[in-house]
Amino acid sequence: MAISSALSFLSDRKRPIVVSVFLFLLLSSLFLLFSPAPSALPFFSSPSSRLSSSSSLIAASPPRQTPISVPANESPPETPVDASGGSNYGATAGPPQPEVTAPTRYDPAHAPQTDRSTPAAAVEVGGSADTNETSTGASAGGGEGVAEVAVPSWEVCEVGMGVVAADYIPCLDNVKAVKALKSLRHMEHRERHCPTAPRPSCLVPLPSGYRSPLPWPRSRDMIWYNNVPHPKLVEYKKDQNWVRKSGNYFVFPGGGTQFKAGVTKYIQFIEQIMPNIQWGIHTRTVLDVGCGVASFGGYLIDRNVITMSFAPKDEHEAQIQFALERGIPALLAVLGTQKLPFPDNSFDVIHCARCRVHWYADGGKPLLELNRVLRPGGYYIWSATPVYRRGKRDEDDWNAMVTLTKSICWRTVVKSKDVNKIGVVIYQKPTSNSCYLERKKNEPPLCSGREGSRSPWYAPLDSCLLIPAVSSSGEGNSWPISWPERLNIKYSTTSDNYSSQFSEEKFDSDTKHWKDLVSEVYFNEFAVNWSTIRNVMDMNAGFGGFAASLIHQPLWVMNVVPFDHPDTLPVIFNRGLIGVYHDWCESFNTYPRTYDLVHMSYLLHGLTNRCDTVEVAAEIDRILRPGKWFVLQDTEQVIRKMDPVLRSLHYKTAIVKQQFLVAAKGFWRPDGAGSESR
Repeated sequence: MAISSALSFLSDRKRPIVVSVFLFLLLSSLFLLFSPAPSALPFFSSPSSRLSSSSSLIAASPPRQTPISVPANESPPETPVDASGGSNYGATAGPPQPEVTAPTRYDPAHAPQTDRSTPAAAVEVGGSADTNETSTGASAGGGEGVAEVAVPSWEVCEVGMGVVAADYIPCLDNVKAVKALKSLRHMEHRERHCPTAPRPSCLVPLPSGYRSPLPWPRSRDMIWYNNVPHPKLVEYKKDQNWVRKSGNYFVFPGGGTQFKAGVTKYIQFIEQIMPNIQWGIHTRTVLDVGCGVASFGGYLIDRNVITMSFAPKDEHEAQIQFALERGIPALLAVLGTQKLPFPDNSFDVIHCARCRVHWYADGGKPLLELNRVLRPGGYYIWSATPVYRRGKRDEDDWNAMVTLTKSICWRTVVKSKDVNKIGVVIYQKPTSNSCYLERKKNEPPLCSGREGSRSPWYAPLDSCLLIPAVSSSGEGNSWPISWPERLNIKYSTTSDNYSSQFSEEKFDSDTKHWKDLVSEVYFNEFAVNWSTIRNVMDMNAGFGGFAASLIHQPLWVMNVVPFDHPDTLPVIFNRGLIGVYHDWCESFNTYPRTYDLVHMSYLLHGLTNRCDTVEVAAEIDRILRPGKWFVLQDTEQVIRKMDPVLRSLHYKTAIVKQQFLVAAKGFWRPDGAGSESR
C-alpha cells in the first residue's frame, strides 16, 4: 500500500525506472544478508586479507624495497623470499636468533621482532638456504635514477690442474703463474701469485657432505671428516699422533712430532725450564712457525695465550685448514723470499718444533725475518734434531745456528731435554741496542733507516739486521704490562711519529666506542647467534677495539689492517691481540669456509676505487662458513650498494639503524654445486 502511494506521485514515464532501482536495492540487501562475510568476496577483500589468504602470493611478490641507488653498470637483484611466506632472519631486540642452516623453513613462532627504533628495512630479507634458484635482475623499487641492469651471474670457480675446487685460494692456487716461475728454490711456488685481470668473482663449491662445524671447545679435539676430507696426514703422521680418523670424524689427540708425551706436557716442560715465560701473563702473543695442525697454539689457549700458527699450503695436506676448522687461529704463509705480513717487534714468543726451515740459508735471511717480528726481550723456542742429535748433518746445522744467533745478539737462555730426550733451546732477543753497536764484525749489516721503515706487504726479505728504534728522548724498549691489563692501555712505542699519530685520546675513545657499540647494538639488535661463533675476521681493525670488546667471548679475532691504511697493527699486537696486513682487492691467505663472522667497518667505499664490489663480495663468501654472518657498518649509500649483491648470493639480509647490514649466508651454490647437509 505504501509502495502504491509512493508510486502514485510519479508520472507514467518515470515509474518503470524507479521500480527497477528499488528492486535492485531490495535484491542486493537480500543477497548480502544470506551471503558469506564481505571479506570473502574479491571486490570487498582488504589488502591484508589478500596477503594472509595465500602463502603463494607472498612467495610470488617480493617485499617492497627501499629505493637503492646504484651506478649505471650495476643493479640489485630481485629479492628472493622464503617460499613458506616469510623470513626467518632480521633485526631483533631480543636474544640472538639461531644460526641459519640448510635446509631451513620459516617458523612463525620464532619470527624476529622488530625494535621500534629499527627502520622497516631491517626486516626485509633476501635469499634462502633451501633453494637453488638463481636471482634475476629487477628494479630496486622506486626512486629516480635507479638503474635496471643484470645482477651478478654467479658461477662456480674453474680451477687449475691439481687444485681441489672446494679448497680454492686464488692467490695461492694460480697454476699458470706458478708454472711461469723461473725458480722454486726459495719456496716461490708457495708464495702469493694473485690473478690480476680479471680478478676472481666466482664461488667455491662445498665439499660433499659438508655440515656446520662442531662447536668450541669440542672442535679442538674433533671435526667432521667431510668438512676437510683430506686423509693423507693420518697416514703420513700416523706415528706422531697428529690426527686420526674415527668414523665420521677426524680426532686430534694433542700429539706432534716433538710432543711425544702430548702437547700439554710439552707446554709445561717449557715453563719448567724457563719460568720467566709466564704463559698468559708475561707471554701473550706467540708465532708458531710450521705449526702442523696447530695443537701447540690450540692448547696454549687454556693459558690465555693467543697464537698465530702458520704453515704453507704444501704436501702436508690441509694442515692450516684442519687448524681453522678446529677453531684455532692460523694463516697460510711461508718463509720464502718475502716478509711475513706482520709488523716489526710484534710477537712475545716465536716457536718452531721441527718446522723444516734452514734458518742460516741465504745469509740467515729466514732468521733475520724472525728477529724482525720478535719483540725486544722476546723468546725464540726451537725444538729440532740439531738441538739434541749428534749426527754430522745435525751438528753442522747446530754450529751454523750458534754462529748466526751470536751475530744477531741473541742470548741462549736455556738448553734442555725432556723425559723423552727431545731437546729444546730457548734464545732471547736483546732489549737494548748496545750489543748491535759493539759487534766486532758488521755481519749481518745493520739496516739503514730507509730499509727498516718499509712496509712488509710484498716486501723482499731483508739481508740486514733491523734494530729497534729509539725515541729522541733516548727511551729504550720496554715490555708491555702483564695480560690482561695490557689490553686497554696504549703501549707507548719508541717512535715519536708513531706516538703523535695515534694519541692516547684517540685510543681511549676508540676503545670506549667499540665497547658500547658491541654491548648495546651487536649483542642486542643483530640476529646473530653469538654462541656459535668461534673464528672472527675484522677486515678493517683500526686499533683493535672491536676485538677488545669481544675479549670475554669464547672466540678469537683475526685483526686485519689494510696495507694502504694508517699502520695501527703494532697497537693491536701491543694490546695482546693478533692480526695481519692485507689488500682486500686480493684473496686472503686462508682456506674457504674458515670464519664464522666477517666484520667490515667503513672500508668498502675506498676499496671500490680499485676493485669491484662483486669481487669483494666473492672473497667474503669464500672465507665465510655457510650458516654464518657478514656484518657491514657503513654509510646508507654503501649498504644499499652491497645489499643487492649479497641477496643475489641468497644471503638473508637486514639493515639495522640505517648503518649496519647484517647478512646470513646459506648453503646455496650455483646449479646446486656442493652439499646441502646440515
